[in-house]
Amino acid sequence: MSLLPIRQSLQSPVRAVLRRTTQPCRSSVPSSTRAVARRGYADWRSSNTQDRTAVGVFTPTAAALFVATGAGLFVYFRHEKQQLLEKRQKEMESRSVGRPQVGGPFKLQTHDGRTLTDADLLGKWSFVYFGFSNCPDICPAELDKLTAVLSSLEKSHPTASLLPLFISVDPARDTPAQLRTYLADFHPSIVGLVGSYADTRAVCKAYRVYFSTPPDADPAGDYLVDHSIYVYLMDPRGQFVEAFGQSTEAADVIERVAREMDAYRAETGGLA
Repeated sequence: MSLLPIRQSLQSPVRAVLRRTTQPCRSSVPSSTRAVARRGYADWRSSNTQDRTAVGVFTPTAAALFVATGAGLFVYFRHEKQQLLEKRQKEMESRSVGRPQVGGPFKLQTHDGRTLTDADLLGKWSFVYFGFSNCPDICPAELDKLTAVLSSLEKSHPTASLLPLFISVDPARDTPAQLRTYLADFHPSIVGLVGSYADTRAVCKAYRVYFSTPPDADPAGDYLVDHSIYVYLMDPRGQFVEAFGQSTEAADVIERVAREMDAYRAETGGLA
């Protein structure tokens, strides 16, 4: 019996099975889903590429934010500066409120023959003292104290402009030459001033100074003059700051004047 028919009958089912198992594998995922996945992957790759290229780049959005921030800071600091200026102005005004009206126009002759007026006080810290060269003790003591004050302030505030004035309340005897000789014993910056009786009375009235010299005093006479004993401090605007009496120590005057100078400099930004 031939085996060929039997072998052929067995090969046919085997070949059929092999054909079925070697067919291409097709995904069970729908085509629409695969398309969406492909688009998502492409979008992710595009976005990722853009992010990598944007790193370190000044984009228009960043530029707009930068400009807006800068403009905001400019407006803010300008407002703060204006507020500070207004505050300083109010402080300066408040400091002048309640001050007595001390000082005013005058025109007198210095001990070296020059003319000095109230306008010369502007821009300087002025110390105005009224006295006379024949004063036996009070005036020399006050001028010694003023000398100590000036010497100290010249060291602590070297840029400040100081103008100490000695205004005579004895115009009959105090000539420019007499004042020059008298003031040689005190601080060299002290300026002696003298004028007519009318000029003396006017400046004493402006500074609220009392003096007892009669208008017809004899220049050769031996008399004493009663007068107010104050050193008047005037600021660089020509405004009255303080009156230091005879009982005020030099250290107290120095401390107060230095404080006023520092406050004035902070308010105005000036060197005075």
